[in-house]
Amino acid sequence: MSRILLNRRAFLATTASIGAMTILSDLSWAQSATPAKGGRLVVAGDSEPANLNPAIVASNGVFFVASKVIEPLAEQSYDGKDGLSPRLATSWEGSADGLTVTFKLREGVTWHDGKPFTSADVAFSALEVWKKLQNLGRVVFKNLESVETPDEHTAIFRFSQPTPFQLIRNALPVVTSVVPKHVYEGTDIAKNPANQQLVGTGPFKFGEHKPGEYYLLKRNDAYWQKDEPLLDEIVYQFLPDRAAAGNALEAEQIQLAGFSAVPLADLDRISKVPGLKVYSNGYEGLTYQLIVEINHRRKELADVKVRQALAHAIDHDFVVKTIFLGYAKSSTGPVPAYDKTFYEPDVTKYAFDPAKAEALLDEAGYKRGADGKRFKLKLLPAPFFNETKQLGDYLRQALAKVGIDAQVVSNDTPAHLKAVYTDHDFDITVATPVYRSDPAISTTILFESGLPAGVPFSNQYGYANPEVDKLIKEAASTVDAEKRAGLYKELQKKAADDLPLINVAEFSFITVARDTVQNVSDNPRWAVSNWANVWVKG
Repeated sequence: MSRILLNRRAFLATTASIGAMTILSDLSWAQSATPAKGGRLVVAGDSEPANLNPAIVASNGVFFVASKVIEPLAEQSYDGKDGLSPRLATSWEGSADGLTVTFKLREGVTWHDGKPFTSADVAFSALEVWKKLQNLGRVVFKNLESVETPDEHTAIFRFSQPTPFQLIRNALPVVTSVVPKHVYEGTDIAKNPANQQLVGTGPFKFGEHKPGEYYLLKRNDAYWQKDEPLLDEIVYQFLPDRAAAGNALEAEQIQLAGFSAVPLADLDRISKVPGLKVYSNGYEGLTYQLIVEINHRRKELADVKVRQALAHAIDHDFVVKTIFLGYAKSSTGPVPAYDKTFYEPDVTKYAFDPAKAEALLDEAGYKRGADGKRFKLKLLPAPFFNETKQLGDYLRQALAKVGIDAQVVSNDTPAHLKAVYTDHDFDITVATPVYRSDPAISTTILFESGLPAGVPFSNQYGYANPEVDKLIKEAASTVDAEKRAGLYKELQKKAADDLPLINVAEFSFITVARDTVQNVSDNPRWAVSNWANVWVKG
């Protein structure tokens, strides 16, 4: 994937100064009222995950393809109750004591192999996959004890400890991809061939994967939603050069590029090309955070003064304006500013101040040597986006100015994930965790201690603070929404003081599509939703 902004209002305000550039905002997806069936949508491919099953790997690289095949219990919505739209569940209700959540499931749904979808599939997915294997589900469903299935269309989740319904509700789009029990039961779930040859209930069936070339999805004629899907096929075409997405759109070789596949530097020009549209919305539920993770096992980095010095050495304004070309926002902590429920603005902030950074390093006992250097660090920039690589280069230069010799080690994605999250073979690394509408879903794992090695985008840097762990544990069982928000605000304050990691920027994405593609960006997770109502004008 690639890059860009925080939220649509901030983006539109920013782009107002970019001359004649046209960006479509919230209502742009209310396009034509007379959809046509049939046709193929060709999309710029993003990545080829080793595991394409979103029930196991809840990540946007997986969801981009798999969300059209495998469905969650609910999806995010601009206008639905609590910001949700029903999918495989038609209703959900939590008990006052936080120990039970009851789901009513959609009737008349079949798997792509023709078997009926029932509550047994939900129970199996929850207990055997989400709770045990999924990167995010391990947190959300940590206290899930059992799932009762009194009939084929009711699933009752029972928790061993009070679990906030607010959390379960917020997490539904991300962590509840349902897989077929009859395909997975009795197998090694993590190695089941269906993790690549997907079997789901969604509007599209998995057709073919030709490595390095494309994924092909085909229309599910037995889809439960009447008259959907509208497309016959979706092709994710991998381009020889990711920077070529803009040219491929102009040449009509592809019809849509999501996740800011069109480089930021091309955006102004592309927005003026007849026949192309640029969408800033449709990613509100996918805010990325640009952070510097710090290995606390390293003696120098275990000292909070050194971590404070690193923070003062980073110029957020430079990062936002030069690396993101203005399409990002400086970050103050692990919860983005747009989340009015959980965001805490009153935290310790670290202004760009190299002189203060030098003084803190001196106080910590790491004075410059005869060669002008204090110590060396191994710096691993994540290879995911151009911006993470660029921040790695910038950090090397910024730290050199305060006497720290940061040596950049570049890896491909599998090697990077292994080095950082399994082998802990790094000193500092650039990472991009995603904020998913609730701190408990994918944010607290950045701070919680005692997590097993090998969990990506989690605290694999040896940070441990009993007060922070206590806040996380208490919030996990606090049913009262206001009190729970207060605990997460306190967590943000402690994180800002302790600096287990450094938050630098918040960013999201842009979609560019041919104007023949309809119903683009009509929900806050559009790129990773099912596209059942997307169609192409003839």
